[in-house]
Amino acid sequence: MKPITAVVPFYPDKLFDRLIINLSSFPLIERVLIIGQYSKPFNAYKVEVLSGEPIHSTNTLIKILQEVKTDFLLIVLKPQIIYFESEALEKLLKCTKDHRGAMVYSDFYEELNDKKIYVPLNDYQIGSVRDDFEFGNIILLSTAEIKKTLKKYGLLLGLRWGSIYDLRLKLSIENPIIHLNEPLYTVVKNHEEPFIKKLYSYVDPKNLKIQKEMEFIFTEYLKKIGAYIPHYILKKVEKTNDNFPVEASIIIPVKDRQETISDAIRSALSQQADFPFNVIVVNNHSKDETTSIVSRLAKKDSRIKHIIPIRDDLGIGGCWNEALNSIYCGRYAIQLDSDDLYSTPHTLKKMVNMLSNGEFAMVIGSYTLVDSNLKEIPPGFIDHREWTDENGHNNALRINGLGAPRGFNTALIRKIGFLNVSYGEDYAIALRISREFKIGRIYENLYLCRRWTGNSDSNLSHKDLNQKNAFKDLIRTEEISFRQRLIKGII
Repeated sequence: MKPITAVVPFYPDKLFDRLIINLSSFPLIERVLIIGQYSKPFNAYKVEVLSGEPIHSTNTLIKILQEVKTDFLLIVLKPQIIYFESEALEKLLKCTKDHRGAMVYSDFYEELNDKKIYVPLNDYQIGSVRDDFEFGNIILLSTAEIKKTLKKYGLLLGLRWGSIYDLRLKLSIENPIIHLNEPLYTVVKNHEEPFIKKLYSYVDPKNLKIQKEMEFIFTEYLKKIGAYIPHYILKKVEKTNDNFPVEASIIIPVKDRQETISDAIRSALSQQADFPFNVIVVNNHSKDETTSIVSRLAKKDSRIKHIIPIRDDLGIGGCWNEALNSIYCGRYAIQLDSDDLYSTPHTLKKMVNMLSNGEFAMVIGSYTLVDSNLKEIPPGFIDHREWTDENGHNNALRINGLGAPRGFNTALIRKIGFLNVSYGEDYAIALRISREFKIGRIYENLYLCRRWTGNSDSNLSHKDLNQKNAFKDLIRTEEISFRQRLIKGII
């Protein structure tokens, strides 16, 4: 028997037949199973149709595993493959055997508008737990390792969208998932999906049912690896006798934002509150007109505290540490990015009111995505209602962000500190806090988040996007390790 069974979800496209014929011609493939309603007969004796539910349902995955008699299972996750490189399957097989991996995936080429682009993928690590981690279009799995894993952990029944995610997480518990750093196939793209749509798909209301299923799968996984934290062990914030110059500080790190900084500062100053507050602008050695703009505004309003750090190696997180540890910082620290605005003059008061009851170490509001002209853009208002008090702190490990604006208890956050980076620093601090303390949510629109060409994640190359995703995966890897040790009582 040949070593591979290939599984392909049907999709109505002229390239589909070409892919099936291509796969059936490979000497290493014993059978090609088409998943879905497909009636066209194939002359190739290897091709069969497995009708029923989509490939990501548990019922279909069980059917597939019952059908597979070969040592390896090749799953085509996205069928837009137009051709394979020489000895592609041989290389996947060798990689699986050499590393004794349960699963292997590879880089690929992407063809769009007659241009061929190399698409490198990230290595898989413990923290690569997002359900949308990029594996490309195909994965090769060891059926022996699947059987061993399912005998120990089983499959979650009744899943409609996440059975392969469930399988992948369980395979990763005791087996390596291998990345072959070589492009083995080419895919065609008919259009370029907007990056912003992909970035915010997990908060799109139309995906709520899917996200809830993914959260359930991930939570069960955390329990199996000993990283699940029950909500009832989360602590309230201890009261402090520390003296603070004001009740709250709005913190604005900034570097080279002459186009937007004055709007941000005016938005901060327009807040209406029944307690004293100031605005700490940490100017990270701007080279444009930002410094003169902030200096001019600070002369007009004593509430503006203009800090230029001595160090010149600070990221956004480092600027936050400068503000938090300054003599100006209030009892509570509230975030405002230098290119964003508060959507209401009551944002600060609402955030501080929730923080001051002592229940939460961190409070996160809701926001609306807007363009540079403050016009709402899809998906618009984002309230993160997927969050629950019972499981939000666990599910936070699965997603890439928790929302804005963010507010903190200063005394606590001084002890923890931000990572000195300019991407992921907010995510890392939220995960660290949620490991031990409660996070409060406000589901009202408090913030306008501008999407424009100056954003740190605007128009990213594959390389830049990989670096950012790999960094967040590393944050999750370290956080999962901490949580496992916390549960074991080591910390």
